[in-house]
Amino acid sequence: MNLGRFPADSVTALLQAFVRVPSVNPAGDPGVGVADTGERRMAERVAQALADLGAQAELPEILPGRPNVVGRLPADRPGKPKLLLCPHLDTVSVRGMTIDPFAADLRDGKIHGRGATDTKGTMAAMLWALAELGSDAVAKLDHEVWFAGLMDEEAGNRGAYALAEAFPDAHFALVGEPTRCQIVHTTKGVTWLRLRTAGRAAHSASPHLGDNAIYKMADAVRAVRDELLSAFAREPDPLLGAATANVGIIGGGSKVNIVPDTCEVELDLRTLPAQDRPGFLEEVYALLRRACPDLGIELIRTHAPLHTAPDHPCVRALETAGGRCVGAPWFCDGSVLAAAGIPAVAAGPGDIAQAHTADEFLAEDDLLAGVEFYKRFLARI
Repeated sequence: MNLGRFPADSVTALLQAFVRVPSVNPAGDPGVGVADTGERRMAERVAQALADLGAQAELPEILPGRPNVVGRLPADRPGKPKLLLCPHLDTVSVRGMTIDPFAADLRDGKIHGRGATDTKGTMAAMLWALAELGSDAVAKLDHEVWFAGLMDEEAGNRGAYALAEAFPDAHFALVGEPTRCQIVHTTKGVTWLRLRTAGRAAHSASPHLGDNAIYKMADAVRAVRDELLSAFAREPDPLLGAATANVGIIGGGSKVNIVPDTCEVELDLRTLPAQDRPGFLEEVYALLRRACPDLGIELIRTHAPLHTAPDHPCVRALETAGGRCVGAPWFCDGSVLAAAGIPAVAAGPGDIAQAHTADEFLAEDDLLAGVEFYKRFLARI
């Protein structure tokens, strides 16, 4: 089969073609030049593949030069419930990789390269499953199938937010993530906080004349370790375990012989569905301020946990296709879609343990199993 400009005669060849198109998210340190960042070229390649499947594909630009790609597969009648197939187009940085990130070499039964697992493998498997079912069979499904390759999953999820706004009436979203074809129907949410303390500078020979901002922050950090984590441990989720907190960044002071007048910490919270309630963050703030009364707290980013009911008809179809409902501690586009009212789960070939690694790869057998898993699911909806 010839998909777009790629003479792809197998799903393996299709994945290799996708990996060879750099689509590194430009946030942070991408580890490559400007020409190798952003999702446009990847979106264009996927649009070509969708056109080969008879889809009407569009590339709505979410940020300059960074579009989603959205395509509607043929349907035999209007008014069907909409099913969204949603892998993401972007990858994480290639900094520190021990292999050529874009060579897509096939060695020892594995396709190597950045994005092979996360999530160009799920994207290739979804597209190949649609191709093997054929446009006539897809058109007759009880759902209208839309394929959406999303930008910016690895940073701000802006592609998912745009998709949710464009499809408020979608019946279900299957997000492509490497889950070993298990059904991740619940995940932790993520909240990032920036904590600040202010003091008064003085010469370190006379520290009593100053007010040490780092000492103040130390009280807040101890409260995270000793009180907040203990509170989280008392109320675990049966699938997800306890919520977590991690002090990931700390900085303060200007010179060793000056009493520091500022200190700043960035705190990562991974929260549970039960904590997605009014007042939760205020409780966290109050706990931290009991330890450090004048602590400044800024909310940097927050995404609700994912929890889609396991009795949703599409989840049931995924189970009959061979999946099993599980939880995961990580965050993905599914949480954004579910928070907007679109039931969503993540499922696809590959293992999250291989995502973001220095020698990222996807086993060819897993890729083929993903195609069959998606075909079985689609045939049941």
